[in-house]
Amino acid sequence: MKKNIHPVERIVRICAGLVLVSLAFVGPKNMWFLLGAIPLVTGLMGWCPPYYLLGISTCKSTSAE
Repeated sequence: MKKNIHPVERIVRICAGLVLVSLAFVGPKNMWFLLGAIPLVTGLMGWCPPYYLLGISTCKSTSAE
């Protein structure tokens, strides 16, 4: 899996995911906190499956095409 998420976007995804996951411990008790796992995992991996399927990459290309 080649990284397709820019480092700044990764930080934003990780922060957003952590905020959503924290809803499991504070705030209303419901299952919506599980949605935070998606941006958290994609941010930690640096790879986004929908980006891959659509041919999108926010990383700078290191190879000359």
